[in-house]
Amino acid sequence: MAQNRIYNFNPGPAALPLEVLAQIRQDFLSYADSGMSITEISHRSRWFDEIINDAVARTKRLLGLGDDYHVLFIQGGASLQFCMLPMNLLGAGDRADYVNTGTWSTKAIAEARILGRHIDVVASSEDRGFAYIPEQIAFNSGAVFAHITSNNTIKGTQFAEFPDTDGVPLAADMSSDIMSRPFDVQKFGIIYAGAQKNIGPAGVCMVIIRADFLERVPEALPSMLKYTTYAAKNSLYNTPPCFAIYSVQLVLKWLEETIGGLERMAAINAEKAQILYGCIERSGFYRATAEPGSRSRMNVTFRLPDEDLEARFVKEALAAGFGGLKGHRSVGGCRASIYNATGVDAVKALTAFMEEFERTYG
Repeated sequence: MAQNRIYNFNPGPAALPLEVLAQIRQDFLSYADSGMSITEISHRSRWFDEIINDAVARTKRLLGLGDDYHVLFIQGGASLQFCMLPMNLLGAGDRADYVNTGTWSTKAIAEARILGRHIDVVASSEDRGFAYIPEQIAFNSGAVFAHITSNNTIKGTQFAEFPDTDGVPLAADMSSDIMSRPFDVQKFGIIYAGAQKNIGPAGVCMVIIRADFLERVPEALPSMLKYTTYAAKNSLYNTPPCFAIYSVQLVLKWLEETIGGLERMAAINAEKAQILYGCIERSGFYRATAEPGSRSRMNVTFRLPDEDLEARFVKEALAAGFGGLKGHRSVGGCRASIYNATGVDAVKALTAFMEEFERTYG
């Protein structure tokens, strides 16, 4: 299965666990002896009922969700949620707080403002190029929710701990670190995550929403833009992205049964980050772009002495079997995305390459 595969550090769509890919290959021509591919079975069949119900059940077990939380699968990615969330949850006279920690937070803020909703940007790290996570944020007690981006793929920062909002429910874009660590879900009214970074392939967004937030959804919205539509129909109001949901279910099974849950996954992720940041810190050649207290365990962003060396590094890394190391086009530099499915072995191999590259060009 692993023949001719590279070490995949892509930021999204990103690496999937090998055993998940092997299962997909097995099911691709005939799923569960149905005589049909997983891409061909009906979303109204018992086979798909089992898939989506298992995905919901595993999500609830992994995150410790009670019956007051609903797990939804919606198309459109996190980018649709930037507008869908305020559209559903902020009525006339309501207000919400937003924390701006980079590109995706900025986009979420812009979408809420396009809708004319009352939002307050209560903290921002733009003053230092989004290289840190703001602390000691003064949230508004009357806000319906406080929106954060838990991990910032482009700038390589992450909330190590979620902020104290003094009782205001958190709303979080967790696209790039969902299922990477345990956390207190009771602080959150809604969580959304595009699957393609940490829990599956592109094509579906997981939305976890508390029952009291569902009660805020107005009737006068198009059916496909209402959370209540998905909650009432178990995400089966229309034909959902079946293959993507099936793949997410397999990743959740891998997390639960092979890895052993989120505590264990968090320990593995911490080890990977320590190895990679340690290599960078020991070097006088590589420079991490995120400030030490805010560094992401999912996306390690770094620079080399000049752009020509960065281009050479990315090119030679790919030739050596390390893919996806070019930084986002908006910021340049280099980035290694070390999501759940990227193993410790991959990170150790990368740091060995980095050390050799430094010896050659440093």
